[in-house]
Amino acid sequence: MFKNKKILVCGMAKSGQSVARLLKEMGASVTAQDKKDKIEDWNPEGIELYLGKDPDDIVENFELIIISPGITVYAPFVKKAQTLNIPVWGEAELAYRLCPCKMLAITGTNGKTTVTTLAYEILKQYNPGTVVGGNIGIPLTELVTTLTKDNLVVAEISSFQLETIAAFKPAISAVLNMTPDHLERHHTMENYIAMKARIFENQSSNDITVLNYDNLITREMKPPGRVIYFSATKILETGVYLRDGLICVNLDGTEQIVTEVSPLKILPENTLAATAISMCAGATADMVALGLKSAKGVPHRMEYIATINGVEYYNDSKATNTDAAIKAIETSNAPIILIGGGYDKNTDFTPWVQSFHGKVNELIIIGQTTQKIIDTCEILGFTSYSTAETLQDAVLIAKEKAHPGQRIILSPACASFDMFKNFEERGDMFKSYVLDFM
Repeated sequence: MFKNKKILVCGMAKSGQSVARLLKEMGASVTAQDKKDKIEDWNPEGIELYLGKDPDDIVENFELIIISPGITVYAPFVKKAQTLNIPVWGEAELAYRLCPCKMLAITGTNGKTTVTTLAYEILKQYNPGTVVGGNIGIPLTELVTTLTKDNLVVAEISSFQLETIAAFKPAISAVLNMTPDHLERHHTMENYIAMKARIFENQSSNDITVLNYDNLITREMKPPGRVIYFSATKILETGVYLRDGLICVNLDGTEQIVTEVSPLKILPENTLAATAISMCAGATADMVALGLKSAKGVPHRMEYIATINGVEYYNDSKATNTDAAIKAIETSNAPIILIGGGYDKNTDFTPWVQSFHGKVNELIIIGQTTQKIIDTCEILGFTSYSTAETLQDAVLIAKEKAHPGQRIILSPACASFDMFKNFEERGDMFKSYVLDFM
């Protein structure tokens, strides 16, 4: 398919390196581009390098361009390629075209990693050949060459990846929720919604889309295939829902009870979504119940670290937007000392600060958004805040302020890029600072 084709791969992070290696193995003539002058820990044998600058001057030399999710489609070289009718794909599009088996694709503002992980754990019982990848950390292009038609792929897909799809067509797609996020990239909420909706744009009437009934934006989406809703607030005629504390499924006119929701360690919204996706893919209610009961949660998403001197510590570094951070506050049954702030994604912090009432005793603010959060707190009359220069300082301040029975949560409501490589590094550092107290 790609033998002897001249292909430019832009962005040499994990997925870009995987794409470049795969295309080289398939006989393509590959050029790897990155704005960095050097790519650490990578030996690109047989791949030409174009480093330290944008590829604006070489675009016309290629038949296909593949860009990393971190590169916006508004970049000048991408626009130039489109003008020249040179296809511009992302890694997800390439992987889809090479994938020999059914793919399930999951997107949404919050809960993607949790739901993808849950669906994978459940579906492994249904099909032992189930694999997981995508935005969850494992590039899909590292998986597809090892698969057969008997496998099943569960993929987490971001809005950044959906910017560059062309033929991408999952058998089952899911949009978990939609709230404002990544507006620094997509510019408007309308653009952001449109990007998320691309996950089902190529589906046919035989395909399935799982949508959140409780989120007005996803409820009003119009996929071309069969829609299965899930809801934590309404008993649905068809779909997955809660009734009397039980997870219930009705896909064909007969209600099945899966399990009680209260003993589970996962947010109800996420358990319902994973249930809907898994049962649409063929899993039984018993498989779903077993998978949900054995789930341990996801690192950096309300991850319990330790209880020290009667104070619980939780790492919610994956809460990179206000909606995710609000959920952490709402689900806490103990008074909170909250550490928040970080990289500014053009966020309105009003709903987040409003959620503090009766829940958050103290807020400790770090990062680029410090003044913006202070201004919001002042407008809304929340005065129990302080600031810290570093995350380590914030943890120490929180420890000094905390009393037994309280809960210290890192739930930033912001991305991490002002102070850290990613939210994982931020969460890992938080955990290390906490564990130093023991």
